[in-house]
Amino acid sequence: MAPKKLSCLRSLLLPLSLTLLLPQADTRSFIVDRDHDRFLLDGAPFRYVSGSLHYFRVPRVLWADRLLKMRWSGLNAIQFYVPWNYHEPQPGVYNFNGSRDLIAFLNEAALANLLVILRPGPYICAEWEMGGLPSWLLRKPEIHLRTSDPDFLAAVDSWFKVLLPKIYPWLYHNGGNIISIQVENEYGSYGACDFSYMRHLAGLFRALLGEKILLFTTDGPEGLKCGSLQGLYTTVDFGPADNMTKIFTLLRKYEPHGPLVNSEYYTGWLDYWGQNHSTRSVSAVTKGLENMLKLGASVNMYMFHGGTNFGYWNGADKKGRFLSITTSYDYDAPISEAGDPTPKLFALRDVISKFQEVPLGPVPPPSPKMMLGPLTLHLVGHLLAFLDLLCPGGPIHSILPMTFEAVKQDRGFMLYRNYMTHTIFEPTPFWVPNNGVHDRAYVMVDGVFQGVLERNMRDKLLLTGKVGSKLDILVENMGRLSFGSNSSDFKGLLEPPILGQTILTQWMMFPLKIDNLVKWWFPLQLPKWPYPQAPSGPTFYSKTFPILGSVGDTFLHLPGWTKGQIWINGFNLGRYWTKQGPQQTLYVPRFLLFPRGALNKITLLELENVPPQPQVQFLDKPILNSTSTLHRTHTNSLSADTLSASEPMELSGH
Repeated sequence: MAPKKLSCLRSLLLPLSLTLLLPQADTRSFIVDRDHDRFLLDGAPFRYVSGSLHYFRVPRVLWADRLLKMRWSGLNAIQFYVPWNYHEPQPGVYNFNGSRDLIAFLNEAALANLLVILRPGPYICAEWEMGGLPSWLLRKPEIHLRTSDPDFLAAVDSWFKVLLPKIYPWLYHNGGNIISIQVENEYGSYGACDFSYMRHLAGLFRALLGEKILLFTTDGPEGLKCGSLQGLYTTVDFGPADNMTKIFTLLRKYEPHGPLVNSEYYTGWLDYWGQNHSTRSVSAVTKGLENMLKLGASVNMYMFHGGTNFGYWNGADKKGRFLSITTSYDYDAPISEAGDPTPKLFALRDVISKFQEVPLGPVPPPSPKMMLGPLTLHLVGHLLAFLDLLCPGGPIHSILPMTFEAVKQDRGFMLYRNYMTHTIFEPTPFWVPNNGVHDRAYVMVDGVFQGVLERNMRDKLLLTGKVGSKLDILVENMGRLSFGSNSSDFKGLLEPPILGQTILTQWMMFPLKIDNLVKWWFPLQLPKWPYPQAPSGPTFYSKTFPILGSVGDTFLHLPGWTKGQIWINGFNLGRYWTKQGPQQTLYVPRFLLFPRGALNKITLLELENVPPQPQVQFLDKPILNSTSTLHRTHTNSLSADTLSASEPMELSGH
């Protein structure tokens, strides 16, 4: 059960502002007034106008800036998820340091005078890798995620027994700023409809947090039947284009009394590689908000500031085919990816000011921006040349190829190696059956790049080679499904590849630690590696450069490059896919760059083809929508009902 009093240690960890409130904690409350269809905060009528911000998509040094801009906009609350996989990278190993310091973020929100609506999952969607669930759960291949499967519940219980006691002192009635907590996330869209699972979660939250905190659920209109649960307050989510009256009327069937709540009012939308950049008009977003506020509804705007999927943290959707989410999570939100106010922000502030006071003070300025380049990158070497450093433990041997999960490779890349058992003189088909590539495979014979095999595509490559030729397949995990499928999203080669009529066996798997190589080995002056005159396939490039003027936020542009990963001073900025689009630039926060003439280093792993001029450039404006993605269609897909890029996409969950 929840502790009756705060321990001395917890009291010491609370910020001064909250500690001063503790003697009055007994008088603090946030409850539902069902008689008058409203919330009461400390006994007074209250309505929240909130915005979503994800601390895990924003570097810690920028938290205060983003939160203060949200408060200036007129918001009185923020809503955010807690991604389980961000904090428990391995079973029983927890990380709440640096940009993972959840308590520090709660403190920053308190300093900005913002209440908190917390969404701890365990599943969060959020277009985040595996919807926030840790991939190590899939080391038990038969596990049924988001159900009352004992293996899943055991892991969930263990995690929440660590997380929830940390936030207990921050509950509003304890003197903190958390006014409500969401249980699960859009569970009605999952399809399992396991009420035993939802009841288990509700009981666990009550046991660890007590009876006073308001617990709620969020679902789209079609998910209310399986997502709502008696004893949890029911809320709904929808966007500006949806029929507000119809959806709120439906909500009343599940929650007859109490305030109307839209927990995710969409200010924009996410982007997929190969689709157009998503936008929502200022007029549509502001009109919808004003109409809801006129009804007395409480609203959370998703997103108010999107941020960035740095590293390998992006998720994916399954809508006819596998769709990986871009590195940018700008979301066409009121505050841009770089933290700048947009016209949408000012328009929303004007609407909010009609219903409640907004803070006075000057308009928050955009951050200083910087341009630099072009810079010509130098070839470092082919990825295969660094295999001993990338996989110092050596390969794993198996008759059949093993998945990422089976060898405990959570994200990134893994190399599969085989040897040809006989000479192949004529070009011979090479493929992986049963859609067995998850997600992209870069194929090489004796180090020479042959092409790409891709998930959901019926591609075949034509190979030749001598007996003993080395067949290497570098497989990229493009992000595990965060929405759109009940099936576990295993990564790697899920089926043994076939060459001609031969099923290939006797594999070596090299789990690659590319980030370690970039951060620890590349700063050393490694010997020059032999490489072909016209390198292609997975190849490293780099460049050191000083910044002589002032440092500002900037956007890295990679014209002519194809696809890969990029690092600045050892920090993994994320994926680029210039050829596919829509995103053409990667956001570089200024704090990643060294000022005053100190040398900065950019490292790039190009997976396919290098432009004739291997150059990059830092711009002062982002390019999030390339013309090459407009009206793009996808052919040769495995699914007959695959959507083309020009067709409307159904709403994803969050």
